[in-house]
Amino acid sequence: MPELPEVETIIRDLKKAPFQNKEIVDISITWARAVRGYSAKEFKNELIGNSIQDFGRRAKYLVFSISNGKTLILHLRMTGKLILHDQGDSLEKHDRVVYYFENGLQLHYNDTRKFGRFYLTDEPQEILGKLGPEPLGENFTLEQFRKDLSKRSRMIKSLLLDQSFIAGLGNIYTDEALWEAGIHPKQSSELIPEEKQGKLYQAIKNVLQRGIKNKGTTLGSGLGNFARMNQERGRNSDSLQVYQRDGEKCYRCGSKIKKTKVSQRSTHFCPRCQKKIK
Repeated sequence: MPELPEVETIIRDLKKAPFQNKEIVDISITWARAVRGYSAKEFKNELIGNSIQDFGRRAKYLVFSISNGKTLILHLRMTGKLILHDQGDSLEKHDRVVYYFENGLQLHYNDTRKFGRFYLTDEPQEILGKLGPEPLGENFTLEQFRKDLSKRSRMIKSLLLDQSFIAGLGNIYTDEALWEAGIHPKQSSELIPEEKQGKLYQAIKNVLQRGIKNKGTTLGSGLGNFARMNQERGRNSDSLQVYQRDGEKCYRCGSKIKKTKVSQRSTHFCPRCQKKIK
């Protein structure tokens, strides 16, 4: 599932694409359930004749400001991706929604597993309002992070995956941040000492910034794997320290990386570098 760095990479690609402020002249919807709250006909009627004025991100959501005052929000879920096409290009097998612009460009929403959703709303906070702070934003401070950790008694990985606690982290970058900070993924959050809290706070920022710099993480070669709008792969897989490296040597101490489950999620850690505090 695309996480904050992958979504941020897509937003940066969108901002460079030449269809901002271009009129949407048609929309093709081949999977009606990709749109929430509107029928396919209503959705098209609301958007055709308008333009996308700006692109933004909140956590793992892509946020589009529409010229009619509405906000279009997209969550890619597991396999959703946006692909830029030229005029005359035909639909591909897993294209669910296609936007056609006045300059001939097409924006295809492709989703192998059909889990992604578009939300068109007058009140974006109804969808985004329950999200926690942005880990690369000004409101994510070490002081508040320490307070929030001490108030909760949960396994730290489960807590970091909770989008109401911190917005944008997923399985990959949580494993990476916990390894960098030397914290066991099943460690109870309220028992993490102050020094480790500071290390985790900085590690979260580090792994996300690295992921953005490397244009996201692409794992494997399947159709559902993350790709940029031009279908280039993200380069961050070469920088991963523990994720999907079970059985391999830890880059820091040489011990074998182990794999376990936390909240039904595959979790990778070094048993020597990330010892659990009791």
